[in-house]
Amino acid sequence: MTLFTLRWGIISTGWIAEQVVSDLLVDPTTRGTNDVVHKVTAVGSRSIEKAQKFINEFVNGDKTVKAYGTYDKVYADKNVDAIYIGTPHTYHYTNALDALKAKKHVLCEKPVTCNAAELRSLITTAKENGVFFMEALWTRFQPLAKEVKELIDSGTLGLPVVVHADFSVDFGIDKLPLTHRMLDPKLGGGAILDLGPYPLIWTILALYEHPANKRTKPSNITGTMYKTPITGVDCNTSYIVTFSPNSSTGSTLAAQAVLSCSMNVASHNPGVTIRFEKGTIVIDAPVPCPLRYTVQYFQEGKPGEIAREDIRTFEYVGSGWHFQADEVARCVRDGKLESELWSHDKSILEMEVFDEASLHDWVRRQGGYRFPDGIEKVLL
Repeated sequence: MTLFTLRWGIISTGWIAEQVVSDLLVDPTTRGTNDVVHKVTAVGSRSIEKAQKFINEFVNGDKTVKAYGTYDKVYADKNVDAIYIGTPHTYHYTNALDALKAKKHVLCEKPVTCNAAELRSLITTAKENGVFFMEALWTRFQPLAKEVKELIDSGTLGLPVVVHADFSVDFGIDKLPLTHRMLDPKLGGGAILDLGPYPLIWTILALYEHPANKRTKPSNITGTMYKTPITGVDCNTSYIVTFSPNSSTGSTLAAQAVLSCSMNVASHNPGVTIRFEKGTIVIDAPVPCPLRYTVQYFQEGKPGEIAREDIRTFEYVGSGWHFQADEVARCVRDGKLESELWSHDKSILEMEVFDEASLHDWVRRQGGYRFPDGIEKVLL
């Protein structure tokens, strides 16, 4: 098999870009990948000096990598195939739009946009320009998540009934500057957009993607928020996602997810619990990149009584960001415009859940969290 090289341009030089680029440079054979490889060819920042500093520290000082003081020059670089966007949430739409119009493939950090309308606009632009576009929900591509998905779909545990998931980080918000991304409404601050995608990814994997659900959207979503008086962004958010049988789609799934995220308390273990008719899957924290899960099988005819437990652990070189990059490379190589594992409809569902402008009474709308005027570039 011919080795395919995907050439990356990196937009922003913050912490998350550091993590992604570090993983891009990990030898792919260490994770059993022999068909694709990654090459960083350009880095864009607010100044050439910041871009060059990033290259020196995280791309091994590679002299072949171009440092640019504007993002536009990265989009225009003929040696760049794909753009990774790691800017703050509220910049994603503009950055991704510019990259797509330049006919570059795009991997955009989560949350991919501020609302579903912006996301639909980007998907349309990507298709018009014949380029690949995906949200960087890296969890979905990790070996543990893929194995859990196979177990769920096998039917061994019966149908899923309830998902419990939480992802929280204690940011010490009382000590943060008001301009910090977690506190600033102009940067899409708060728990729901920054942390909320991670509990939801397990709901989408276990319930929305379940064969019995037939890709049917939730029948109901309720949510509640506590908004910090510091800046008014959500500090703690809980939301319940319900899936019901639907005769028009053929769905026979009746299940519910109870999810939460907070930015003033640490996560607890386990991070995710998926309860089935015949057993339970317990996934260790941290929710974005777990390395261990336990399967509890019930005694036949005795629900809740555990007959046996299987524990699965994972390890690999790197932090787990490279698996999504491998997916992008394979999709680009094969001429695909979206990933099957994290397709556009899943990102749309994610944004609809979080949206205040959705036709349903979703989480941000119920919580009363609105962005400042001008932040959302596309509205319903």
